Amino acid sequence: MLIELLRTRRWLRRLLSGLSVLLLLGGVGLVGFPFATNMWQGRIQERLDDQIASPELQQAYKERKVETGDSLTRIKIPALSLDTVVVEGITPSALRAGAGHYPQTPLPCEGGNVSIAGHRTTYGRPFGNVDQLKPGDTIELTTPIGGCVYQVSRAPFVVAPSELSVIDPTPERSLTLTTCHPKGSAAQRLIIRATWVKDLKAA
Repeated sequence: MLIELLRTRRWLRRLLSGLSVLLLLGGVGLVGFPFATNMWQGRIQERLDDQIASPELQQAYKERKVETGDSLTRIKIPALSLDTVVVEGITPSALRAGAGHYPQTPLPCEGGNVSIAGHRTTYGRPFGNVDQLKPGDTIELTTPIGGCVYQVSRAPFVVAPSELSVIDPTPERSLTLTTCHPKGSAAQRLIIRATWVKDLKAA
């Protein structure tokens, strides 16, 4: 029946051909999008690497005038072989760098709850494997004027995406990392909590 319709209905053949092309393009897009964003993030990180070491950024950091999208701190997680520059801000454009600092939270290594959001499957996926962190693993933040080390204090846990209390102020010096969960979905948020261990002297 279908074959007969295709033989006699030219418009139907064109419609099916068009749908096939759309499905093919959609498949290529799904596969290619993460690859393209990772390449883009790599170029951004090269620029941020240069910026974080500049005297201009050091001065801006001291004056608390780091702009959205500019380098703010370097995050290193030895257990995950993670080493990436975090920018100020969590706007979509800022997060193309891979990870961004919630501007309403303290600057890295200061008192209170320093909070950082990061991509898990695109833009370099810096937080792709943070679900593997265990209590005792260390997280190092290095800023233009110094740095510090935090230690993961509990196993990663999941909250609703609307649950913003995880970045609320804390009496102790702490660090909160947030990312999407599960991978490839924004249905939930994965949270990593760490507590301050020690400060590092500026290089």
